[in-house]
Amino acid sequence: MPRTVAEKRAAFRALHESGCFMLPNPWDVSSARYLAMLGFKALATTSSGFAWSKGYADNHVTRDAVLAHLREMVKATDMPVNADFESGFGETPDEVAQSVTLAVQTGVAGLSIEDSTGDASTPLFPVDVAVARMKAARRAIDASGGDTLLIGRAENFFAGKPDIDDAIARLKAYSDAGADCLYAPGIKTREQIEAVVKAVGPKPVNLLIGGVSEFTLRDVAALGVRRVSVGGGLARAAWGGFMRAAQGLVDGRFDGFKDAAAGNDLNGIFDGRA
Repeated sequence: MPRTVAEKRAAFRALHESGCFMLPNPWDVSSARYLAMLGFKALATTSSGFAWSKGYADNHVTRDAVLAHLREMVKATDMPVNADFESGFGETPDEVAQSVTLAVQTGVAGLSIEDSTGDASTPLFPVDVAVARMKAARRAIDASGGDTLLIGRAENFFAGKPDIDDAIARLKAYSDAGADCLYAPGIKTREQIEAVVKAVGPKPVNLLIGGVSEFTLRDVAALGVRRVSVGGGLARAAWGGFMRAAQGLVDGRFDGFKDAAAGNDLNGIFDGRA
């Protein structure tokens, strides 16, 4: 029997209690089903991968479209799904709370709230505002049953403000505001990772590794990281293969198909899934 939403959420929360797990980021139903087939224990959406699949740049998809995507991804597999919920689709705490309530209703097991504004002149919300938004997300989750994990994101390194001390101060504030898991996408060095893990412990830390890295999962587990996500990495890998093959066609070549999956294999994977 398929797991209930409550069972998925309980399983997802348990994954954060010890060890370190891989949290890959599919961008559509097919990629989610394939990752589930490989045996991963949970999945996470990617705002960038989904946006590109719809012909938009990251952070340019509407809230309604994202909510529909979350419902689709939750139904796609029996895995818990963590939602990349961008900055909560609202500036004020009340707007964030409304969006979070709607996201919880999709059945996701976790969701993240960023502190980026989307404004290049002031790329991060002031800490007090960001904390108020995080508290609003916490209240919305608690009012909806309280079993959805809340992830607080400090976007310093993605927003052009790569200040590790400020990122850590923000993460600690978000932890105090009710975030269950903390995340500073863009940190890469051993020293940065260790500093974040130490600062917010014993709460779990998510590490983004969206490209080739010197670290293995075992390495980052030894640093105290609880989960590793890849963001838009898998979507970019897929786009890279497509773009190379398409450019080959422009040049009159067909060698871009040499690593293509076999049609029979794909049909076998997705047989009976419609």
